Amino acid sequence: MEVVYEDNHIIIVNKQSGEIVQGDKTGDRPLSDIVKDYIKEKYQKPGAVFLGVVHRLDRPVSGLVVFARTSKALTRLNKMFAEGEVHKTYWAVVKRSERSEARSENDSWHTLEHWLVRNEKQNKSYAYDKERPDSKKAILKYRALSHSDNYTLLEVNLMTGRHHQIRCQLAAMGCPIKGDLKYGAPRSNPDGSISLMSRRVEFVHPVSKELITVEAPIPNDPLWKALCTSL
Repeated sequence: MEVVYEDNHIIIVNKQSGEIVQGDKTGDRPLSDIVKDYIKEKYQKPGAVFLGVVHRLDRPVSGLVVFARTSKALTRLNKMFAEGEVHKTYWAVVKRSERSEARSENDSWHTLEHWLVRNEKQNKSYAYDKERPDSKKAILKYRALSHSDNYTLLEVNLMTGRHHQIRCQLAAMGCPIKGDLKYGAPRSNPDGSISLMSRRVEFVHPVSKELITVEAPIPNDPLWKALCTSL
């Protein structure tokens, strides 16, 4: 486990792909329990350790996860996430295509808008150009950061928070995330991950009111490192 920021009220951890943030039906040990053990040992806390889960990342996704260490921080962070006051930036390695290369000289942002329908049984979302029954509007902005022969590194900002939104919308524009078999990638990654990470998080601290900006380190992977060399 890698802690990238901590104080008395919050702790931010760099999640590895394959880890689950909170307990689920698999019974695998969640990251939240690992963080609790870390706090208990570091600060020699007797009894149960409080830790609030305020958001999640899909299991195959890596990057920053914010936890609350106090009930005051948890209440305020929940409100901040709900109102879009926590700004998260994602990086994704996608199949190279004309759409992923769309960029002007000033490296402009592009917007994707779809209507997503979630299939609970398949644990998958489907993107449509027009509203459908039970669909929810999904909006994200993206820009290309760099290219290799076969892949493009995209920076993504979510305007809405939908199930598998980044994975589904990028696939819908013909740019599935590397390793994401569920959304059309031709091959899996050797470690079972998908090449999507929560790269940066920025918000006003719920208690101190200071601006907090944290970045996750680049994954220790040759393709990631090659794509990030020129940045």
